[in-house]
Amino acid sequence: MTNATLAARSRAAVWHPCTQMARLDAVPPLPMVRGDGPWLIDADGRRYFDATSAWWTNLFGHSDVGLQQAIARQAATLPHVMLAGCTHEPAIELAEGLRALTGGALGHAFFGSDGASATEIALKMSAHFWRNQGQPQKCEFIALAGGYHGETLGALSVTDVPIFRDAYAPLLRATHLAPALHEPGALAAIERLLAQLDGRCAALIVEPLIQGASGMRMHGPEVLRALRALCTQHGVHLIADEIAVGCGRTGTFFAWEHTLAPDEVEGSTTPPFGLRYRRPATSTDWPDFVLLSKGITGGTLPLSVVLTTDTVFNAFLSPDVARGFLHSHSYTGNAIVCAAACEVLRRFRETDLLQQLPRQAHALREAFAPLAQHPRVTALRQTGMVLAFDVTDSGERFAERFHLAARRHELLIRPIGATVYLMPPYLIDAPTAQWLAQAVRATLDEVLAGA
Repeated sequence: MTNATLAARSRAAVWHPCTQMARLDAVPPLPMVRGDGPWLIDADGRRYFDATSAWWTNLFGHSDVGLQQAIARQAATLPHVMLAGCTHEPAIELAEGLRALTGGALGHAFFGSDGASATEIALKMSAHFWRNQGQPQKCEFIALAGGYHGETLGALSVTDVPIFRDAYAPLLRATHLAPALHEPGALAAIERLLAQLDGRCAALIVEPLIQGASGMRMHGPEVLRALRALCTQHGVHLIADEIAVGCGRTGTFFAWEHTLAPDEVEGSTTPPFGLRYRRPATSTDWPDFVLLSKGITGGTLPLSVVLTTDTVFNAFLSPDVARGFLHSHSYTGNAIVCAAACEVLRRFRETDLLQQLPRQAHALREAFAPLAQHPRVTALRQTGMVLAFDVTDSGERFAERFHLAARRHELLIRPIGATVYLMPPYLIDAPTAQWLAQAVRATLDEVLAGA
């Protein structure tokens, strides 16, 4: 099969996500047949560096041997059993491992299928918690301007990205919108809103450190600490959506760890890398819910996890079945998927991956630093393994034009509007970073020259 043949078959039968299908003639899908580390190979044998990690999911590169083996072992023994009334070791091991990473503060894991389902689960858990506490009026939510939390109806209700939300606005639950955390005066505005909603707000949802889908907008950990304090003061749950930023993307396994006081600074690396964080076994330092997906299986299989506290969990314990949390899907906690996630945790736990990430992030920073001098580049920014910049006077369909031009430079990359970003697998050394910077610069110059 060739690229042209497979693209034609796909166009006829597959409805692609996040795609205007009328544009497939201009932007034909790339038929990938193989993955090798950071590279994807199409049906015609051309290769592309996966600069955005297969929609932010891939951590260790494609066709990772350890993940392959973990999946194969589990598939050969127990592929699946329902988690209602049964259990299995991969689910137990994964829940225990994630609990340990929070020092026991988030001691209970509920499994979903994808990021949006994790958002749905957390919203339902929060409102049901307050109902079980005799406060059913606490069923309203606060979301932040520009936030993205998924595209199912509940998740879309707390999402503020018009291209995803506007067509379905009549179907969505009303949500209170507060300024994004990088905006001046955001905390004061949030505090006023919390006071206005006294006794009615169940939870506030936030993407820690990076708002992804609205253009990789970044803020620091200090504002998250203040947000945690405000939610505690007003008796409101805090939901940390780490679907995109968890699993090492910011340099620690959880992005929220950047808010915790460091015990010591190791070596001379630039914070937040090199900091050894204490993991306090208390929910007062952590959000009430942390959502994980994407990288939790290393880019192999769909899984999401909602982590929460003893306080939340205990509120559902009752002889009354209706007071339990009855959310489910048939493949909840699938054994093969959990086995892949356990291998991801093992990699973080037993290798020096978190010590390698500072060097990889530094290599990206050094390689892309000259781009700040480009006359059409603004706001070059980086948090951990996420690097982004904005392009001024980018012209119509900039993201599409950039994506197509990047293919000619062996890059698979999809800008968000006029924001170009990289979120590569954790396989970056100095030469690779230099090559990436040169390929991105060449792509940018080509696109702007033809604008």
